[in-house]
Amino acid sequence: MSAPPTKKHLLLIWHSQSGRTAALAEAVAAGAADFADEVELRRRRALDANLDDLLWAQGLLIGTPENFGYLSGALKDFLDRTYYPAQGKVDGLPWAMFVSAGNDGSGAVRALERIALGYNWRRVAPPLIVQGEVEIAHLEAARELGQTLAAGLAYGAY
Repeated sequence: MSAPPTKKHLLLIWHSQSGRTAALAEAVAAGAADFADEVELRRRRALDANLDDLLWAQGLLIGTPENFGYLSGALKDFLDRTYYPAQGKVDGLPWAMFVSAGNDGSGAVRALERIALGYNWRRVAPPLIVQGEVEIAHLEAARELGQTLAAGLAYGAY
């Protein structure tokens, strides 16, 4: 008798103060849930996430508000706490991001892409940037982002 197939591990990390990034994170999680038989989703708020979560992950979704043209301090804290201990252990990790922005979101995207370069992660989807209030179309796009990462893991694309 063979062992049941092992599920892939997808980590969703986000920070939200206004609730907009949290709403997007819920939609991302709903999309990933479409592949629940193949992919285990672990959700963590940025301040609660730790190195063990990152090392567990085989795929990563990161959500942040754009604060003062940059990513959230809570998310930056997670990245600072895990960077050195994770070096060489998360190379090539497939990842994608979603940003809730009051401006154009480009500062947060640039910052996170630069940090991900240091981690040696591999971005597998374009950034989802939501400017202003979250609307139904944004939630649908966030759901698709979650589906994309989960499907890629489920079918071995990354």
